[in-house]
Amino acid sequence: MSGPPYVIRGSVSLPEAELMWRFSRSSGPGGQHVNTSDSQVELRFDLAKTEALPQVWKDRALERLANRLVGGVISVRASEYRSQWRNRETAAVRLASLLAEATAPPPRARRKTKIPRGINERRLREKKQRAETKRGRTGRDWT
Repeated sequence: MSGPPYVIRGSVSLPEAELMWRFSRSSGPGGQHVNTSDSQVELRFDLAKTEALPQVWKDRALERLANRLVGGVISVRASEYRSQWRNRETAAVRLASLLAEATAPPPRARRKTKIPRGINERRLREKKQRAETKRGRTGRDWT
């Protein structure tokens, strides 16, 4: 496959030489092409052995994708389209986005902020006022 380079992030993209493709027949209802076209695509990428990713990214991805890896290899399948070419494109894009998500830096830690005293006092004052209004509605015989 010689499509566009599938960018993971920045200048890092999926290395063509390390992608392993496998084609098979898609499941589902048939048609005239059913016995001839191997349109389902399985794309495999050896995450454990690759040199294309920076080591930090690789470690992060191996940790985050641990439940999807089989022997250090990540596998993505695509069979939405009847065209093998479109399924290849879909699988490659899916793999690139999966790796982009897995190699993303962890989010910044949230800094705790203190609620200003004025806001808290106003909330309590309004709460008391509301309670007074409600208390005024009960305990009377309106007949």
